[in-house]
Amino acid sequence: MSQIDDLGSFFQENKPLLKEYLETRLELYRLQGIRIISKSAGYLVWVVISLFLFFLILLFSGIVLACWLSGLTHSYTIGFGLTTGVLIIIFAFLAVFRKSLFVNPLTQNIIRKTNDDFTD
Repeated sequence: MSQIDDLGSFFQENKPLLKEYLETRLELYRLQGIRIISKSAGYLVWVVISLFLFFLILLFSGIVLACWLSGLTHSYTIGFGLTTGVLIIIFAFLAVFRKSLFVNPLTQNIIRKTNDDFTD
């Protein structure tokens, strides 16, 4: 019977310490989650900005190519039509290989950065 009293008194004495430990642990997990989410959001914003800049470069390169081809063929219709065909081929290529070119590398980078954060 004395062991039960000792065990009960042990839990009674250390209850505030256990509660404080659990609260601290939960706060630590919450802060780690916030850090991971904020770094992932920053990485996502960087990807979106990069894609937007790539779109602008592609747009202006398409206009330049269309004007150049129009000068070679002496027809705006043929020049812009050929450029549209080239852009459709590029878009089809990107659509077919989207997983291997965009989705999987982005997912792997986010997972790698998340794991690096946990090891730190």
